[in-house]
Order: sequence, then C-alpha cells, then structure tokens
Amino acid sequence: MSSTGPSNTSKRGPDAPVSPPPLKRRLQSGTTKSAVANFFTPTSQKPKDKTIWTERAPDDDTPATLLVGRYQPDKKEAEPLSKRRKIAAFDLDSTLIVPASGKKHADSAADWKWWHNTVPTKLKALYEDDGYRVIIISNQGGLKLHHDPKSKAPKSHSTTRVTAFKQKCSAVLSHLDIPTTVYAATGKDLYRKPRTGMWTEMCDDYDLTPQDIDLEHSFFVGDAGGRIADVKGGDKILATVKDFSCSDRNFAHNIGLPFLTPEEFFLGLQPRDFHREFDLAHFPFPEEAAEDMPMFEKKNKLDLVVFCGPPGAGKSTFYQRYLEPLGYRRVNQDTLKTRDKCVQAAQNLLGEGDSVVIDNTNPDPDTRAVWVGLAKKFKVPVRCVWFKTPPHICEHNDAMNPERREALPKLAFNSFMSRFKQPQEKEGFEDIVEVEFRFRGTKDEHEIWARYWL
Repeated sequence: MSSTGPSNTSKRGPDAPVSPPPLKRRLQSGTTKSAVANFFTPTSQKPKDKTIWTERAPDDDTPATLLVGRYQPDKKEAEPLSKRRKIAAFDLDSTLIVPASGKKHADSAADWKWWHNTVPTKLKALYEDDGYRVIIISNQGGLKLHHDPKSKAPKSHSTTRVTAFKQKCSAVLSHLDIPTTVYAATGKDLYRKPRTGMWTEMCDDYDLTPQDIDLEHSFFVGDAGGRIADVKGGDKILATVKDFSCSDRNFAHNIGLPFLTPEEFFLGLQPRDFHREFDLAHFPFPEEAAEDMPMFEKKNKLDLVVFCGPPGAGKSTFYQRYLEPLGYRRVNQDTLKTRDKCVQAAQNLLGEGDSVVIDNTNPDPDTRAVWVGLAKKFKVPVRCVWFKTPPHICEHNDAMNPERREALPKLAFNSFMSRFKQPQEKEGFEDIVEVEFRFRGTKDEHEIWARYWL
C-alpha cells in the first residue's frame, strides 16, 4: 500500500536548471504486516472474536447500564468443572492498562499498553498456577449503552465510544488468553463501584454463592484507594499525587475482600497512607444502645411542624418513626412536585383538623416564612425540627435511598448549603427541636447502612 500527497514541484520556465532527483529514503510505516494482511483477509477467514458481549439492566423497567464481556480461549481441554473459590479481581484503567499515548484518557481503541510489563505474566500465573478466577470490574461512566433523547450529542457518538471500548477490551483479553470476564458499569446505579452489583453479577455468572468464595485469599486491586499526596522536601517536590477517589478500596470493604493498589500488588511497594472523607469506622453499631429519649413530643392538639435539613438528613425516616405514630400527616415536595401543591395539600389537611409535617428541605427564612404564614392563617402553632446531619453523611444516606435508583448529584447538597440559614424562634416558631445524627435502627439495618454507597 502506498500513499500520495500534494506535489512540491513549482512552475518553471523552459530554461530553468533541472535539479538532480532527491535520494529515495524508505519511510517507516506505522501499519503492521498483520494489519495489512487482516485488511485483505475475507471476513469469513478472519479470526473470530472470542469475547462475547452482553448488556444488563438493574431491573425490568430500566435500560441496560452494565456491559459484560466474557472471554473464552480456544483450548482443546475444557476447564475443570470444579469451581474456583479464590477470586482475583482487578480494576481496568490505571490498574491493568494505561493509554499508550500518555494522555489521561485513551483516544482510540488501540491506545493502550500494560500498566507494567509484569501485568500479563502475573495474571496468567494467577489463573494457570494458583487456581484463581481472574475478573475485571470497572466503572466506565463515560460510556452510554443507550442514547439519551435529551442529550445534544449525536447518537453515533455513544455507539462509537462503546465500540472502541469493546475493541480495546477484546484486545486486552486476547493478549491474556485466559478465561475471564470484564464488567463495566456505565450508570450511577447498583452496578457502580463501590456498590456491589457487578460482584453479584459475577457470582451469578460463575454459579458461586457467598459461601463458595474464599474471601480470605481472594482480593481486589484498584488505583482508587483514597491515597493522600506524599510531599517530600517541603512543598517543592511532589513525589506522588492523591487518588481521585476511594471507590475501589470501599468496594473491597463492602464485599469483605483484602484490597491492594497496583503498586502494592505488581511492584511490591509498601502501602501509602489513605483518607476517607466519610469513614464508617467512626459509626459502629452501638452494641449497648443508649437510652432512647423521646426525639419529639407532641405539645399541641393541632399544629404545623416544619422540617429543615439537607437531602438525605433522615427527615422522612424521622417522620415515620416519631411523628406519624402521633397522628401527623406528611406533605412532601418530592411527591407533589411543586410548592404550590404542597401549600394546597397542607391547607386541606389543616382544614380537616389534622396536624401537618412539611417534609421538605426549607433551607432559608424566606422559604420557611411560607409555612409560618400558613400556620398564622389557621391560627395554629408552628414548630421547627432542625436536622444537623453533616453533608457527607447526607450524601451517603441519599445514595442508599430505596425510593430512588440514582443518587442525587452533589450539586443538590451544595445548593442547600449555599442557601442555608440556621432557623431561629424569632421567625415565628414556638420552638426548635435540634436533631443530631445518630444511627437508629437494628443490627441488620446497620449492616446495610454501614456499606459505602458512593
């Protein structure tokens, strides 16, 4: 194959001197012989892609968000029927591979190389010599398996990126040439690490129960370990930069797996210090429950209670546990969608003789004034319950909210904090009940709560 370009010959007169022809110099092509041969090989004769791809959804009513590629090499001897009880699980980007171009993100399907030259050898040894099941578990939020009609990007853009990712993974798995599966979470749902949906899918695919897996000798390797920056020589030399998140370490915690970074596993380096913004170690289950004093006491035959606190602060749970049994009726904007509908619903309930709880965020005096004014209109006392839950715990609580498939964006919490003004009795409240965060629930409920959801 050859290529042609624009001619460098200029127009000359008939008597212009003729220069000797330039020396021919062989240019090195970036196209390999195998690539050329593959181009001219009929489709029927090309090597079959040994990776079978499927898409999966969290439930029957949701579009697929999990991409699964299972690789099975051509081997005469079938894999033994006995289950492999030890699992060696790895993240993909910046753990097994990195862009060959040196860029932060790969710009094509071929833009990859091994994170370190020992990676393929170690992975093969895990499978062939040590009896491990090797799998890859990766968050791929940049991929969209189905085009969003609201998106301004063309539909072809999503398809192209998914195709390139499949091609890259197929090349990686083909190079390893051991039976393995790659799981790629493209949404912000139960599949996304540190949530354990991809691990559950792996167990189902390989017919493994939790009791089948040797957790003690299994492990997960990933680069998102929450490692802090290591500065040497004052502030002049930055030896290492901090990790972008702690999601891989938290994923391993949720499952109960030992966690290692690529540097620890492949290079044998010592662990670095790490930090979690929200550390569940600080919130153990209280074995000896403190005396549970009444969190809310009904003082009036009929009144209006205004909640104040960010999303995920525990407002709805507080209502169900403490106020609903006292006969309070709940008005919530997440359900009714607009404040006008909330006002109308509250008016109707007060008119029927019911005490009402306004279960909204109500961050500032202007918002709360709407409800104070409504209470005055009906000539009933108005009280406030202020939820003082820290923002990072609110985000954690919201992420595990069973009423919502996807967690709220961080913008929702930042928006509340930017508008928040501490409630005061001079706004017209009879009193203000302050609620500090404390886990309240059973040990089984704490086991679910005490997992990392973000």
